[in-house]
Amino acid sequence: MKQLIVVSNRVPSPDKDSGSQGGLAVGVMNALSRTRGLWMGWNGQLVDDAEQHAPESYENEGVQFATFPLTEQEHELFYVGYSNEVLWPLFHYRSDMVEYSREKDAGYQYVNERFARQVAGQIPEDGDATIWVHDYQLLSTGHYLRTMNVENPIGFFLHIPVPPWEVFRILPHHERMIEHLCAYDTIGFQTATDLRHFLENVERSGVAIVEGNTVIYDHRRINTGVFPISIDVDTAREMAEKGEQSSRSKRLKDSLQGGPLIIGVDRLDYSKGLYKRFQAFEQLLENTHTRYGNVTYLQIAPLSRTGVERYASLRRELERVAGHVNGRFSTYDWMPLRYLNTGYDRETLMGFMRQSRVGLVTPLRDGMNLVAKEYVAAQDPEDPGVLLLSNMAGAAEELDGAMLCNPFDVEEMADMLDAALSMSLEERKERWQRLHRVISTNDIHRWGESFVTALDQSAAARHADGQ
Repeated sequence: MKQLIVVSNRVPSPDKDSGSQGGLAVGVMNALSRTRGLWMGWNGQLVDDAEQHAPESYENEGVQFATFPLTEQEHELFYVGYSNEVLWPLFHYRSDMVEYSREKDAGYQYVNERFARQVAGQIPEDGDATIWVHDYQLLSTGHYLRTMNVENPIGFFLHIPVPPWEVFRILPHHERMIEHLCAYDTIGFQTATDLRHFLENVERSGVAIVEGNTVIYDHRRINTGVFPISIDVDTAREMAEKGEQSSRSKRLKDSLQGGPLIIGVDRLDYSKGLYKRFQAFEQLLENTHTRYGNVTYLQIAPLSRTGVERYASLRRELERVAGHVNGRFSTYDWMPLRYLNTGYDRETLMGFMRQSRVGLVTPLRDGMNLVAKEYVAAQDPEDPGVLLLSNMAGAAEELDGAMLCNPFDVEEMADMLDAALSMSLEERKERWQRLHRVISTNDIHRWGESFVTALDQSAAARHADGQ
């Protein structure tokens, strides 16, 4: 059986059990476990001379891992600089936040080449391996593998959105980025919108020819497709049922004093729309006196990218707004907005979701948003909550049954929060059943299997054509 080599910026910690891993880890581990697979990536360590460190190998749940360190400068330029100060904001349509420099660009290319060297060194002697590269940090890795004469099937999956041409063309050397992507056999996207934008960007850049969903570059045919990532529905449900019985969930329930709970769970990131969300909740309390002293909004937002000033600034602003809302509306026995930067294990989070009346998932732009799908899986079928979802999230193209809102329209969000809190049990059940059918049909296992199958088919066609 052909070995699958997965490459991502970070790999799961060997200290975590499978139940605590996120969606990517679950889907990739499932694919790897069936193919004597190998997962490669950065180990999170910063050293003085990364080139002198051979990959560290270990095994977990039948899957091999090979990780390696970076230097502090590599991490600063490649990850903090180019990945998260150039690509992340641009691909989330925030061109105003792009902080480009040639030094960051060069650092990104250097680390992508180093990832490629590490991967090339792990290809088995018989050469029988398929390589699957993940996400925006490693867009160029496939290109450097090809320059090392690696002819194995190589696929790429982008987890974040693809901006339209008028935004994408802002990226300096965007033509080179497309050329590098043309090294892959298959490129996967979260949504049909992302695929459409990518093909438009290829065509308008003049780098390659587009025929349907196929890109033709230097006599090579690159297949593209939509592969919406999902979750392990059964595991999520079991975690929610167990989490609901935990002492934390019981304490949360007691603290609500019978009132409804609105919950949001997001990394602290400007793309998640938390500022607008807080404003909408304030508007809800202004508009509907029946909610005063009754409804509670719990927003869990663990800190991320603490070394980036924009994230520190966002944290300060959210703390200010949360304090303003609570100072304005709180009573001696009720605090309407509970804003936490603490991270919790998935079982606890799923238990919190299960006892909420509304799941508030309103990113300003998102590739997919697995929290929306986890919220659906966590619900009690006999008394489900309502998913209020941004129409700017990739999940909105899939999740028929969610209440869709414009995350930039604070007043609309406030009105829809009120409608969700007032929704009848009959309608809540009907909406949940439609949502559950979607996530059950297209789960995380199908996602991994469908991409690897498409990649193998693309590679077989390439070899048949003598490319």
